[in-house]
Order: sequence, then C-alpha cells, then structure tokens
Amino acid sequence: MISNKKECVVMLLAGGQGSRLGSLTTKIAKPSVPFGGKYRIIDFTLSNCVNSNLDTVGVLTQYQPLILNSYIGDGKPWDLDRLYGGINILPPYQRVGDSTWYSGTADAIYQNINFIDQYDPEYVLVLSGDHIYKMDYSLMINYHKEKKADCTISVIDVTYEEASRFGILSSNQDGLITEFEEKPIYPRSTLASMGIYVFNWSKLKEYLELDSIDYQSSKDFGKNVIPRMLNSGEKLYSYEFKGYWKDVGTIDSLWQANMDLLGDNKFDLNGDWVIYSRHMEKPPHFIGSNASVKNSIISEGAVILGTVENSIIFSGVKIGENAVVKDSVVMADVNIEENAVINYSIIDELCYISENKKVGYEKENNENITVLPRESKLI
Repeated sequence: MISNKKECVVMLLAGGQGSRLGSLTTKIAKPSVPFGGKYRIIDFTLSNCVNSNLDTVGVLTQYQPLILNSYIGDGKPWDLDRLYGGINILPPYQRVGDSTWYSGTADAIYQNINFIDQYDPEYVLVLSGDHIYKMDYSLMINYHKEKKADCTISVIDVTYEEASRFGILSSNQDGLITEFEEKPIYPRSTLASMGIYVFNWSKLKEYLELDSIDYQSSKDFGKNVIPRMLNSGEKLYSYEFKGYWKDVGTIDSLWQANMDLLGDNKFDLNGDWVIYSRHMEKPPHFIGSNASVKNSIISEGAVILGTVENSIIFSGVKIGENAVVKDSVVMADVNIEENAVINYSIIDELCYISENKKVGYEKENNENITVLPRESKLI
C-alpha cells in the first residue's frame, strides 16, 4: 500500500480581492493578474514550490476564482500533476453551522484541516499567492528544523516608511522572535514579515482550534495566531531573506516590479531557477522594418510596427505604425492602432485603442499611473 504521508504540505493563500489594484482585479483575483510579459503573479509562488521539491500544494481560492482555477488546472505547467499530492484547489465550502466564506487567513487553513491531515505532515508551509520573488523554501524548512522552532517567519528588511504596511517583529541574535506587531503605527524595527510561515503541524493545529472558538478574533495569522503563540511562550524564529521580493498589492508596486525586469535587471528572470507558466503557444514576435524597440520585453505573438521604449509588451499585442508606447505595461491581446500614444500606463488585457488616441501622460510630468481596464475600447 502506498502511503499518503508527506513531510511538508504547502497551503497557498490565493483568495485575496486585491482592492488596491483597482480595475485590474474587478473580474479576477490578485494572483491571476498578468506580470512580466508572459506570467501571472501566482506563477512565482508555484514555481518556487516545485523548484524547492515541494509537491503537495493546496491553493485556497475565494474572490473571483474562475480565471485562477482555470489557469491552474491540473498543475501540469509547474510539474504538480501528481497522483499522490500535487495541486489541489480548495474553495470555501458549507459545513454544519458554518458560513461558506473564509473569514481570515487563519480561518482559511482551519477550514482545511482535514485536507492537511490526510497527508499526516510534520510541517505546514503557509504562503501568499501575490508576491514576486524567487525563494528556495527547502532552506527555510531546514532552518526551522535546526532551530527546533514551533513557527518560523520569513522576514525582509524594509525602510522605516514602509514598515507600517507589514507585520513587524524583533528578534535576538539567534533569530528568536521577542516581539511581533501587525501593521504598527510606530514600528520598533524594520524586519517585516513576508507572509511566509513554516509551522509544526501539530502545534499549528492546536492554535487554529483555539482561534476558531475565540469570537473576538479576526481569524488572521498576523493579528491573532502569531501573537497568541508568542504570548504563550512558543519558539518562534525569524528567517531573513536577502533576495528580491515585491508585494505587488498596489498599482505603483505592480508597475515598478514590471520595470525592475528592465535596465539594470533588479529582478532577473534568467538562470536555473525557472519560473513556469501556462501560456498559449504563439509564433515569435515580429518587429517591423520601421519599428523601434528600446529597453523593453516583447513577448511571443506580438507585432510591433511603431515605437516601444521602457515597456513590457505581452503576447498577442499589436502596435500599429507610428504608434508610441513608453514606460508602460501592455497586457495580452491589446490592439493599439497607428499614431496612438501610450505613456506611463498599465493597459489591461483585450483592450482596443483606435488611431490617434492618447492614453496617459509623460512619466516625468505626472505622478499617477493611468490604468485602462480589461476589454476597454477607446474609439
């Protein structure tokens, strides 16, 4: 008989609405938002899992899950179409006496205790599906084991100005966490939680059950479960991450993360740590004889007859003669007709911009990024 036991089960929180991304998440969940010319945001977390040799992943969906669920499918692009383990979509469901929605990050895991239990894991790795980064989770899990921790939190050093957006912690020289505060007004340190946790499953299960009967709880890891564990004297450790990491929860941060792929390559997609994705097979991109492309990413199936500078162009995009696209992110299957001008903008999928139209303003003269919602038509 083949055992279902897994040393570590991954629980990937992918149900967020992403309201700060405005019209980009009106019809899709934040992890589904396109990124970098050929990816969706969730590709990075899923690719990190398979590259870290973690093959059992539960994806917890809630808000606008249709495109996300269809995109993930059986998990084949990420080598997660496994007979034992693999990828599992876990939407909220009706239980006796319970509501159908996940009421917080901790509640989402609590509602799926039975899913985790079937693998009898030693550890549970909790991840978010809306960050851009490359990370070997196996190194963090090994650190967790070495410290004999009950919970390990991956942290990154941020600026003092940014710190109030995150869970902020303090730790001693050994990494043992001494204080944790969720989104403090006056941060005591700049070590920010990345929303990546390794738990001993037996210990996490205990605290999830305690949290479930606390009617004053927000059912959230940062606000409730982590502070409760710390106050109860459990061993919580910080694991400092040194690489590139971007929370793309705002229009500005999403635009900037795309731009970080250009120029000095603050975030490099090349190398052995492959980011896998599900994408349509399209012919190579075409750049016309009178076209001009500078410091840009042009994906397959794109046809460029105009000028493109400092921009990310997704697959299937058509840019007509004498059209100009600068400092912009143009998502899949957008049609930009001749003589149109796009400046400092994010153009969502399936938009149509007719000839001579202008979208956005020169980056140097404007602080606000223009966003054109999905399927918009400027005629």
